[in-house]
Amino acid sequence: MKTKNIRFLFVAVATIITMGSCSKEFLEVAPKGTTLEAVYYKDQSQALAGLVAVYDIMRKNSGGFENMITMMNAGSDDFFAGGGGASDGAGIQGFSNYTLNPTIIPASFWDDHYQGIFRANFLLTKLPDVPMDEALKARYVAETKALRANYYFNLVRMFKNVPLILVPLETSEFNSVLQATPAEVYAQIELDLNESLADLPNTVPAEEAGRFSKGSAQALLGKVYLYQNKNDEAAAQLAAVNGTNAGTVFTSQYGYKLLSNYNDLWIVTNKFNTESIIEVAHTNASSSGWETWGTGSDEGNSVNTMVGPRTYTKIGESAPDVPSGWSFNVITQEFYDVIKTDPRFSATVLDLKALEAAGEASYIGGYQDTGYFLNKFIPRKSDVTTGTGEPILNYKQNSYVIRLADTYLMEAEALGTGARAQALLDAVRARVGLASIPVSPANIAAERRLELGGEGHRFFDLVRTGRAATVLASRGFVAGKNEIFPIPFKELENTLIVQNPNY
Repeated sequence: MKTKNIRFLFVAVATIITMGSCSKEFLEVAPKGTTLEAVYYKDQSQALAGLVAVYDIMRKNSGGFENMITMMNAGSDDFFAGGGGASDGAGIQGFSNYTLNPTIIPASFWDDHYQGIFRANFLLTKLPDVPMDEALKARYVAETKALRANYYFNLVRMFKNVPLILVPLETSEFNSVLQATPAEVYAQIELDLNESLADLPNTVPAEEAGRFSKGSAQALLGKVYLYQNKNDEAAAQLAAVNGTNAGTVFTSQYGYKLLSNYNDLWIVTNKFNTESIIEVAHTNASSSGWETWGTGSDEGNSVNTMVGPRTYTKIGESAPDVPSGWSFNVITQEFYDVIKTDPRFSATVLDLKALEAAGEASYIGGYQDTGYFLNKFIPRKSDVTTGTGEPILNYKQNSYVIRLADTYLMEAEALGTGARAQALLDAVRARVGLASIPVSPANIAAERRLELGGEGHRFFDLVRTGRAATVLASRGFVAGKNEIFPIPFKELENTLIVQNPNY
């Protein structure tokens, strides 16, 4: 782990995840041990700035070229890497065709998450001495622990064998860090989330949208339990989030509610809606340019640009008015065939193959082109910023990390059978006008594929349920190897970290 200086941006709480959408002021904090750092955390506003810095790594879900959504989609059976050619993004291409190795794995999937952990660890050492309201301080601690848990959850799912670091390290300690067992990492994730619950608010007001609440921490904890096959614990946490039901109508103590129209989930202005549990905010007001893209200070949604068709032209009235993009994450014919008769098809798939055949639109096919594009994240021209900065780097669509339909299906899976599991599955289907089908592991898995298509969940679902080797065999997936990423080569140099098996 190469520790970087921390950038603390002073921002409004309402834009806490975006790290200051309208402000470019920042304070460069010198490395650990300097006088400046020692006196920095002197009041509540500086503590808040430190908390914002911890939240900032959440942008990894959909910000920058190396984001979680497009990367994880590329390794699933529903998408190809796509892009401009076989060498367009060695990491995403290597994951898609299972030739990923320690040299081409994008190091940021390791580095960025450890940067968030470093910031969290550092803030946790400073908060006890900050003169501020004790209840508010406890909330800051709870949020920081929930964020650290989220970053470790991503790391253990991607790399499995990772160091467990809970305090700031001295420079002399970097090269002697050992990896923990996955069980140890999961135990710490559970501890952080459980400890956070008492001091997180049940809900957050609109001006604090994006911050962790008790509901979002419980949803994440339920997911963490599910990944360890702790189904009883998972069901209990997820039930607290999903609420009580009368038939297929659920009432959550936290106010969560399925949107009545599935398509409304993808309206760019419909941020932090009633279905959103953990959501990453983006903005078009940060004026990001190529010089800042992917550095952590850029605040736009990069998935929007990445999944759009190349050199697109609207010809007929039935064609959407979309800007051109880079044609990553093109949809496979197999997934198209699975979803083509589903009510969620139009929200998920932009069928340019059909539009071009009808003379309604034209585009230039990129690498692995199928003519099918991920409509959930393709912007419309009305979404293109007119502000300063590079337009294609400043899209403002937020992205979901966890949303309510996901927690319904996770709880149904954890329960396995019974009336409540059936009602949870039926609720997701009823929202899009589909009839009830018997609750079963296979039907829940199929529903997750359709409901959450293109949101970055499919690969993880295949791995945790033991289906990846079979489903992804044609892509080159090797059992006992490709369930996890290789550790970046630079993390092995002059350290005690051991490479993952078969890499």
